[in-house]
Amino acid sequence: MTERGPRPHLTTLRARIARIEGAERRSSGTLPFGLDAIDRRLPGGGLALGALHEVAGGAQGATDAAAAALFAAGILARVKGKILWCMTQSDLFAPALALAGLDPDRVIYVEARDETSLLSCFEEGLRHGGLGGVVAEAARLSMTASRRLQLAAESTGTIGIAIRRWRRTAEASDFGQPTAAATRWRVTSVPTAPLPVPGVGRPRWFVELIRCRAGESADFLVEGCDAAGHLALPADLADRSAASQAWLQRAAS
Repeated sequence: MTERGPRPHLTTLRARIARIEGAERRSSGTLPFGLDAIDRRLPGGGLALGALHEVAGGAQGATDAAAAALFAAGILARVKGKILWCMTQSDLFAPALALAGLDPDRVIYVEARDETSLLSCFEEGLRHGGLGGVVAEAARLSMTASRRLQLAAESTGTIGIAIRRWRRTAEASDFGQPTAAATRWRVTSVPTAPLPVPGVGRPRWFVELIRCRAGESADFLVEGCDAAGHLALPADLADRSAASQAWLQRAAS
């Protein structure tokens, strides 16, 4: 009996399976925050590029939703290329993005008619391969949808950020469901340090790393993004961990 060579359709099928399973994923590296307190908690010393990340606000409604958006903007300010920002309502305040380091001229805004269209735009943006990053303001994110987004990000090396934004209280319960995101963050606005003169100080956020693939949960008390997209540790906090716990106790009381 003559030994047959590999069948062309089987070779093609194996190649497709390898792509689906991630055997051909490119190594995209990481994006450090530049703060050792945060970066040492993240595998590779920073946020994984070519991956999906989730960011949500805390319990203060619009205020914390804005903090989550600025946290994401600071991350995207530090990657090269155009940024695709997908939303279902065009209420994004571009000057605030600029204060967080993200030049509005770098941003391509997409207003989708519903959540289904939003996730489709999100996935197509990640698969494009020519963007620096893609962000979408999504109320719901299922495991199936997040898995597709994660694979799309891996295929091109583009970072994706899902800002979990809820307009109804009932929608917030979806944030507790598991997704395929590499990290999951929650950002809550806290009082700024008193100034010696009248004025508004640099924003302060209580940032929770709720989930980190191959890492551990943590929390941080930080100053909001500067004009270059960088966070900072408050200068008056000698012990950040103790300060974070103290704030949690005050918030719970």
